[in-house]
Amino acid sequence: MPAVSTITLRRDFLSAAASGKKFITGSFIVQLRAREEAHPKGTEAIRFGFTVTKKMGNSVARSRIKRRLREAVREVALPLAKNGYDYVIISRTKALDCPFSDLLRDMEFAFSRIHANKRP
Repeated sequence: MPAVSTITLRRDFLSAAASGKKFITGSFIVQLRAREEAHPKGTEAIRFGFTVTKKMGNSVARSRIKRRLREAVREVALPLAKNGYDYVIISRTKALDCPFSDLLRDMEFAFSRIHANKRP
């Protein structure tokens, strides 16, 4: 099992957003960033970050969305994630009310496609 850690620094969230690699589903957006070798500590770890804005609702609703997304990552995305990458998951309004099976299906689809090479 690869080492997993959490993204906590704002600059890491911003660099994932600037990398340009993302995949959009109905309930969330996944942004991907490959970490450079210049990042000495934890280069091999898989890192996840979650963003839930205040537009999603009050603190109870935002916490529920984060719990649902974290559990979906544990069940589906962790086996599909690759070492040395940062993944930022940004929630959308559908993430609160959609059935958990739909959230898992979206997560599996997004992580199976995020590393796919696009043809020019």
